[in-house]
Amino acid sequence: MIANEFVVDSRKSKKELLLFKVDFEKAYDSVDWEYLDSVMGKMCFPTLWRKWIKECVMTATTFVLVNGSPTNEFSLGRGLHQGDPLSPFLFLLAAEGLNNMMKAMCESTLFRGYSVGSDNPMIGSHLQFVDDTLLLGEKSWANVRALRAVLIPFEAVSRLKVNFHKSMLVGVNISESWLIEAATLLNCKMGKVTFINLGLPIGGNPRRLSF
Repeated sequence: MIANEFVVDSRKSKKELLLFKVDFEKAYDSVDWEYLDSVMGKMCFPTLWRKWIKECVMTATTFVLVNGSPTNEFSLGRGLHQGDPLSPFLFLLAAEGLNNMMKAMCESTLFRGYSVGSDNPMIGSHLQFVDDTLLLGEKSWANVRALRAVLIPFEAVSRLKVNFHKSMLVGVNISESWLIEAATLLNCKMGKVTFINLGLPIGGNPRRLSF
């Protein structure tokens, strides 16, 4: 709903809006355990709680079926268990690193978010829900460069690899030629104004939402 509100406001006000839908490659399988523990430490999680989480995550074993027969079990080196009710919450902790980096970029004006409203405007720069991440801001080359400047270091520290080839750049009230050049710089694909986020269409309904 919030993402759609930004798109609807951009269309109504004729302001330029740049959106970047991030695709993490094998998101759950790539989470680095030491990084996750470091984030929990920064967020002041109790030592005992961190120990419990490490026991849940780091003691997992798995096996591979070869021609229908299981191999010997072996330990994993990173990643979260698919289907585990705890995994989405742990991934949110891992994604908190990107949240803090985006906040720092905005506070230092290296990235400019999109402003909604005239009196006490709300400025949005990123929306996150588990492994679905949408970055948004004003149309500018500085913002395009800032996207790479924040995603590549985050990838390095978290080991959450950003799949730029599958990530998508979308623009509202932005010329196609500019978007093509920006998508080439980011090495990503260019999407349509109406796209799917969290399984729902964004930008398809011109009516404003009421809260």
